Amino acid sequence: MSKNALIDKLVTLVKPIVSGLNYELYHLEFVKEGNENYLRIYIDKETGGISLEDCEKVSRAVSEMLDVEDPIVEAYYLEVSSPGIDRTLYTEEHLQKYVQSKILVKLSGLLDGKKKYEGELIAFDSEELKINSEGHEVSIPRSKVSSVNLRGEL
Repeated sequence: MSKNALIDKLVTLVKPIVSGLNYELYHLEFVKEGNENYLRIYIDKETGGISLEDCEKVSRAVSEMLDVEDPIVEAYYLEVSSPGIDRTLYTEEHLQKYVQSKILVKLSGLLDGKKKYEGELIAFDSEELKINSEGHEVSIPRSKVSSVNLRGEL
């Protein structure tokens, strides 16, 4: 099974469990680091932060399902956590939720001599992100974006 197919299957299996516990499946990834495989599940909720108890509850429920369904053939570690205050914005829904929030955009190449921009997300579409950076509106082509992170403030 391809990695993308595995991720799709895992999302299909994990999302109802996470939703059933009243959390949002923010992101899921299956990565190899060194000789170890990790299934990382990031959860969120509408109000308040994610606690250690929240992560434990989701981890137990997902672990039970994975033991039964057994979709991953190789050995792996299961990690459940919050996406964090400086969370990566992966989807259109994530971007929409954080319009008018401060973000950090890292680029795959230079744009006007810079590899990263920080500012308030004003708008976005399939072609570009528009941010207010140091009082100037900057249009960043989506094709140059390598990652977008929320710049959380406590």
